[in-house]
Amino acid sequence: MSTPSGTHRSRRVGVLYGGPSAEREVSLVSGKEVAAALRQRGYKGVSLIDVGPDLAAQLRKRRIHVVFNALHGKIGEDGCVQGLLEVMGIPYTGSGVTASALCMDKVLTKEVLSHNRIPTPRYQVLAGEGTTETKLRLPVVVKPRSEGSSIGVTIVRRQRDLASAVHEARRTDRDALVEQYVPGKEITVGILNGEALGVTEIRPVKGFYDFETKYTSGMASHVFPAPLPGALYRKAMRLGVRACAVLGCEGAPRVDFRISPEQRLYALEVNTLPGMTPLSLLPEIAAGVGIDFGNLVERILDRAALKNGAARPAAWSPKEAGNGPREAGNG
Repeated sequence: MSTPSGTHRSRRVGVLYGGPSAEREVSLVSGKEVAAALRQRGYKGVSLIDVGPDLAAQLRKRRIHVVFNALHGKIGEDGCVQGLLEVMGIPYTGSGVTASALCMDKVLTKEVLSHNRIPTPRYQVLAGEGTTETKLRLPVVVKPRSEGSSIGVTIVRRQRDLASAVHEARRTDRDALVEQYVPGKEITVGILNGEALGVTEIRPVKGFYDFETKYTSGMASHVFPAPLPGALYRKAMRLGVRACAVLGCEGAPRVDFRISPEQRLYALEVNTLPGMTPLSLLPEIAAGVGIDFGNLVERILDRAALKNGAARPAAWSPKEAGNGPREAGNG
């Protein structure tokens, strides 16, 4: 795997963080960690930008050349911010508009994975404010159709608990996804620029890797490398890379799986902008293969690009500041 080149070291880097999603607090930590790492590696023009309705104006005001996207959840991870950056001609990290939108929508993700013969648990969509009944056998996992960090997710083992779980999922999304629960182990595969870094097993203290467990020290142990048979470990890495490829992901995504007692892999979801906090899995996996946090951040930034067509020059130059983005590459 290539070493970081520091392509953007002399440019003004905007680190997007915060934003309006339910994952705002996690993103604030990720963004601060990313900005600190870049500054430690000699990047002088690093700006932290808390994303709001004035994002375009903030990017113009600070004359940002390239964006490191440290947002999580809706707006920042679902293609909205990516589309704005494409229009403004500002290269950015992570996946493009289409892949971001696909991966934020868990139903569309599962349809693409299934079409490409990547196993995923059986599921049912409960749309709108309608039924709270499911045809799947219990236990099931109920989750919002489009949300991250296990927000609004419930494991339902008793029929009488199903309606309240669906209601909880619908607090953050119009549709609820009901998914067949797969007993066994939970693992995640870290990907960097199209290559699998490795596999971590997640062992929650209380048996469910929910929001509190993910971001509270001591609530889960992460075992790297995951203690799996060699063939299964390699298969998980191959499926992780393939899942990202068929969905069109770029940068440093993370792919979550369950492993059944029969040693079958089931893909759960693809995180296009995984956490970059001290407790986050992707930096842990990278560290496990000798890539420290600063190195990881710079490798991600090195691949910042516009995804809608050929890469174009940065949108801003000092003498154009305040005059709006130029139309680069359109003669």
